[in-house]
Amino acid sequence: MNLAPKLDRIVDRAAELRSILSEGAAGDAYVKASKELAEIEPLVERIDALRVAEKNAAEAETLLQDPEMRELAEAELAELKQSIPHLQHAIRLALLPKDAADERSAILEVRPAAGGDEAALFAAQLFAMYQKYAALRGWRCEVLEYDATELGGLKGGMAEITGRGVFARLKYESGVHRVQRVPATESQGRIHTSTVTVAVLPEAEEVDVDIDENDLRIDVYRASGAGGQHVNKTESAVRITHLPTGIVVAMQEEKSQHKNKAKAMKVLRARLYEQRRQSLHATRAADRRSQVGTGDRSERIRTYNFPQGRVSDHRINLTLYKIDRVMQGELDEFVDALTAEDQAARLAAAEA
Repeated sequence: MNLAPKLDRIVDRAAELRSILSEGAAGDAYVKASKELAEIEPLVERIDALRVAEKNAAEAETLLQDPEMRELAEAELAELKQSIPHLQHAIRLALLPKDAADERSAILEVRPAAGGDEAALFAAQLFAMYQKYAALRGWRCEVLEYDATELGGLKGGMAEITGRGVFARLKYESGVHRVQRVPATESQGRIHTSTVTVAVLPEAEEVDVDIDENDLRIDVYRASGAGGQHVNKTESAVRITHLPTGIVVAMQEEKSQHKNKAKAMKVLRARLYEQRRQSLHATRAADRRSQVGTGDRSERIRTYNFPQGRVSDHRINLTLYKIDRVMQGELDEFVDALTAEDQAARLAAAEA
């Protein structure tokens, strides 16, 4: 595939945008041009670096004929033959269509599936793992919902994780997480298998999803704590039902009905945005299915085996024997491998 004409157009567009900005563009025109230039500038820098490298390689080739310069030219060529393919690969990756949601913050949902109390206990650990990962990445993590069990497990938890590129890093976490270990309550020492579902939704702005108030049924009720006991005397908990889709969001973490409603609307907006996003990207989802999976919550993506100290990601056949560190939020090795696999699959599809 000859990329040269496309690269020329990108470089020319960057020059055009710089000219617009230097000529005193104002208002929306300035903002639009600045944003577009910021998006393509890293790619233009790679293109410039590639062209300099290719020019140096061509000059080194001619110097091979000069006995006095041959040794120096060979050394330079060897170095350039390593750097040029890396630059070409980086440019091809940068040219792949961007997932518009990648730069967004995210809503994380963690819920126990099969396994009763043990699943709830592991759900609490997974929720804490993601909180620690957010802290390691310098993101802000606000708990929207945390419904604890009497044993310290988690019936269901939601968090808003805010920062640049959160969704790009966390989107591969959606799916079924399986744990294999001996529960504290197991007297025979037998290993039990339990599962927890994780969903990661890109956070939606009000402009992304237009919600008609007439499409909502809003119920208020008293919040309850672990074991079902009522924890306050006012009807502060909120349940919002989106009638056209049947999506239901309930929130009771705050003591204020107003705050619970605001949080519930944030989650509803994210779910509606994700529903629309998935329908628009059905083809891409099908392409990814054979690689890193659909991200669907019905799909088992990872196993945490405590007796063997290993964590295995089934989508990319990667196993790490450092379960303690993973549970402390050290997820980047998995995330980097999943990202690379996804990029390779999309690159192969684009060049087929």
